[in-house]
Amino acid sequence: MRGAAEAAIVVDNLGKTYVSRHEPVHALDGVSFAVHESEFIAIVGHSGCGKTTLLKIIAGLIPASSGSVRVRGKPVIGPLSDVGMVFQRPVLLKWRSIFDNVMLPIEMLGLGRKTYKAKAVELLALAGLADFHHKYPSELSGGMQQRAAICRALIHDPTLLLMDEPFGALDAMTREDMNLELLRIWEERRKTSVLVTHSISEAVFLSDRVVVMSPRPGRIADILTIDLRRPRTPEIKLDSRFTELVQIIGKKIGLAYI
Repeated sequence: MRGAAEAAIVVDNLGKTYVSRHEPVHALDGVSFAVHESEFIAIVGHSGCGKTTLLKIIAGLIPASSGSVRVRGKPVIGPLSDVGMVFQRPVLLKWRSIFDNVMLPIEMLGLGRKTYKAKAVELLALAGLADFHHKYPSELSGGMQQRAAICRALIHDPTLLLMDEPFGALDAMTREDMNLELLRIWEERRKTSVLVTHSISEAVFLSDRVVVMSPRPGRIADILTIDLRRPRTPEIKLDSRFTELVQIIGKKIGLAYI
């Protein structure tokens, strides 16, 4: 395995405790792992195990209580500009067109709008939204809105893509389509990517490695290499190795039906 020195992200002995009026909540404890350049990592575990907290700390949105996160050798001490975030819901501004929603990070970062117009058009075409950039969010399906959210996350060409259960609110068929869409965009762009998901099959289908977390306080229970060929196609789910990996991860999480 490649060393931490070559990693895009290094999480080292990370801990997070939330202070409340009643008693502290220990969300993360002693979490350590690395994500390599252009790698696609999925994080799975029970609800409340600290997956989203971990993602927010990597992005610099909330501070750690102990330990550290380094991105390309530099400690994360605040919000990163070189990161694209995709959330469970697309969170598009309803009064802005899809094109203008995608361009929002450019305005917020104070970058030249003219310079990035062609980039936005290119991304929308890549996501199958070339004919919808003048539409408003209410005129698009949930899946199309989430594609636009991915375009928005990529518009400023970040080197990191962090996704927090981005397809959890979609129906099963749309979710399958979005998995394929995300893979296609990832193959094209090869962003270093971290995905939080509750779906084990989604994690296995998309990722190079799966980080399995224990119940709160979240710790690393295991990290499994997904030794399935790329590019991934829906047919890979019929492979016995795919089923085996899903079962292995399910058992490590402690799912009774596996």
